Amino acid sequence: MQDQPAAQLPADNHRTIAWPLVLVYAVLIVFASLFPFEGWRTQGISPAEFLLARIPPPYWTWFDVLINVAGYAPLGFLLSLGFWRHGWRRSGWLWALLLGGALSLAMEFLQIFLPQRVSSNMDWLLNSIGALMGALLVPLFVWMGILRRWSDVRDRWFIPDSRGAIVLLLLWPLALLFPPPQPFGLGQVFDRLESWLVDILVNTAFEEWMPNFMQANEPLSPIGQLVVVMLGLLIPCWLAFSVMTHFTRRMVMVGLIVVVGIAVSALSSALSYGPAFAWDWLDHTARLGIALALALALLQVGLPRRYCVLLLLMGLMIDVNMLNQAPPSPYYATALQSWEQGRFIRFFGLGQWLGWLWPFAVIVYVLLLLGRVPGDVVARRRRQSAGH
Repeated sequence: MQDQPAAQLPADNHRTIAWPLVLVYAVLIVFASLFPFEGWRTQGISPAEFLLARIPPPYWTWFDVLINVAGYAPLGFLLSLGFWRHGWRRSGWLWALLLGGALSLAMEFLQIFLPQRVSSNMDWLLNSIGALMGALLVPLFVWMGILRRWSDVRDRWFIPDSRGAIVLLLLWPLALLFPPPQPFGLGQVFDRLESWLVDILVNTAFEEWMPNFMQANEPLSPIGQLVVVMLGLLIPCWLAFSVMTHFTRRMVMVGLIVVVGIAVSALSSALSYGPAFAWDWLDHTARLGIALALALALLQVGLPRRYCVLLLLMGLMIDVNMLNQAPPSPYYATALQSWEQGRFIRFFGLGQWLGWLWPFAVIVYVLLLLGRVPGDVVARRRRQSAGH
């Protein structure tokens, strides 16, 4: 039974983005917790051993504490927000705590069967604290009026059915956090896909059917790198344009996307190679690609939504195709090694899978959107008729 009837909830022309983000974030937590999904076996460890172990364990760091709390705080916030939006205003935070704690407990239990992972009741406790802290932010934000203002911003800036695009736009900076092969270049998966297929098909009757994605592939030329950088910034701009109609607000969104993209790319480089190398990726080609993307996006702020969707789909196809026809750079391989073997392993599942799958998720969204975009023409005609 809900805490408050749905009829008493404030009117909102948008469906909440909380539940799609909960699903995405929960899946990424599973990947981050169970990566590399290899070596599953029974180790003779009882669940009671880690549940009843002493707290704190013999070996722990403040980095582990902060990461375990911070990792589950967004999940708790999104769960609490979703329940609040559906009327569970008094108990939403409690359900968020219970579900977040249950997910963490499940991950710690499964880690018993992974030799590369160590189950810890302290991790479970810290994850639950993080989920609780995130969940309690929702009633605080309600009291401060932040959620109401966010709803007002959505009403002014985006069309009513914009939840999917907003979710994808919010995930884009996180996808850039894992070091991409080229600045803003997301979706280079064919080389990893090839290695997975080799492992699966080796010594089978289908081994000869194995495609060779990377055979005789040449590195991207400077022009190719320029195009990848330019499209990497134009794609989120076109995605935003597909759910926005106001000319000035589109211009503001372009500036926001460029600034966020540059800042996250610098942070990714600093995490991968060290703070001294935060801006090494911003070479002449990258700067020119950013400038071209900014200029083209500003020139296109007046395009109808349906044209922006078509440009988005074509840009995605070109960008993903160019990236996957080029082998990974040696610097990219070095970054992968540092993330996979260093303490950034905790972010590996979160960032890597977003960087790989984000463009393909946008492609699926665009294909679903194509059948609905012509509706804005009908809506405009209805408004014109109403005006007469």
